[in-house]
Amino acid sequence: MAMAPDCGAFVSKFVLKPPPSPSPSLPLAGLTFAVKDIFDVEGHVTGFGNPDWARTHVPASSTAPAVLDVLNAGATCLGKTVMDEMAYSINGENKHYGTPRNPCAPDRVPGGSSSGSAVAVGATLVDFSLGTDTGGSVRVPASYCGILGFRPSHNAVSTVGVIPMAQSFDTVGWFARESSILKQVGHVLLKLPDADPIRPSRIIIPRDCFQLLSIPTERLTQALVRSVEKLFGVAIIKHSVLEDYVRANVPALSSFLCEINEDQVDNIPSLTALSSAMRLLQRYEFKNNHKEWVSAVNPDLGPGISDRVRDALQTTEENIDVCLSVKKEFHAALTSLLGDFGILAIPTVPGPPPELQTDSSALEVFRAKAFSLLSIAGVSGFCQVSIPMGLHDNLPISISLLAKHGADGFLLDLVETLYESLKEQVAIAEKSV
Repeated sequence: MAMAPDCGAFVSKFVLKPPPSPSPSLPLAGLTFAVKDIFDVEGHVTGFGNPDWARTHVPASSTAPAVLDVLNAGATCLGKTVMDEMAYSINGENKHYGTPRNPCAPDRVPGGSSSGSAVAVGATLVDFSLGTDTGGSVRVPASYCGILGFRPSHNAVSTVGVIPMAQSFDTVGWFARESSILKQVGHVLLKLPDADPIRPSRIIIPRDCFQLLSIPTERLTQALVRSVEKLFGVAIIKHSVLEDYVRANVPALSSFLCEINEDQVDNIPSLTALSSAMRLLQRYEFKNNHKEWVSAVNPDLGPGISDRVRDALQTTEENIDVCLSVKKEFHAALTSLLGDFGILAIPTVPGPPPELQTDSSALEVFRAKAFSLLSIAGVSGFCQVSIPMGLHDNLPISISLLAKHGADGFLLDLVETLYESLKEQVAIAEKSV
């Protein structure tokens, strides 16, 4: 079957124009965007990636505030995008609506669950798009599609009118190709005032996190280090090991550490434990949100997702209180590590996007490593941006920067400051291969 000219990114197309405004210079005037089919748009059914969900729900009676904010700022909406069913995957494959084609690597998955939103931006169909990120659903597709993706601080952007997945981790995020647009959209959604950029106090590069990569570590770290040195000097770069710090400062993780094989190669035990805590609480909250509907409708769910939903519905309250303690302790520990204007640099994911239709068991090691990295922002509630770092073996790769909860404006400014220099360093790295 031939792929549509929109790369299969859209589940429905329509035009929503911004309301008339007396202001001649709205911040997003002239820009177009797309919306993940998890956001309410008045008059449209919010499909949540599954035809059975769409069939059993009525059109939305109002539009999500996040969508209204960007419309009121002058942007035009071009439609709703395909997503993974019930937002329960980071792959981007959907057996019902088709898998949006990764514009960077057509034989690879686009990443999920905000797959269509990332593809719409990567394929230049829109200027920016809205997605959601619970366990990684903006950061992963941004990395796989070679674009910028921003997961804001938890609770920084309204999730009203957005179908919940797991409220302890749900965020409204966005994608863009240019750092200036990423920042403009962020200023609208976060309602940030204009302010002078602040110089980072330190940029921490944890060696153990980069050792999870399937590509040479230097391919990511060298471009970042050289850009930071050029703009801010070498003194602010700090190399560290995150495993020891997390283990020493998050005692509640001991309940999850005892279940982990610490001798396993390519494993950061404390981050694997962190990921276990995050996924347990995610399953529990998903069950509370959706058990009634799943039990009543028995929806047709795709491979992998049906297993995860079944596991979620069997989750009990056991260890949920420990998960909440982990969240609190990890937030405090990471706040102390970074301070007000520190940055943690990590790989977004362990490597380039996997091939389409890879067996889920073959992906398990990759997924486990990915969630070790993704859980850092997920559990802490910190803001994170995924930045494309060009191609390695013709496949997109990325790096992520994290800042403390509430430092979203600082992080958006830093991306804009670094972005051109990073692109220059990436071009040098690609030529030297």
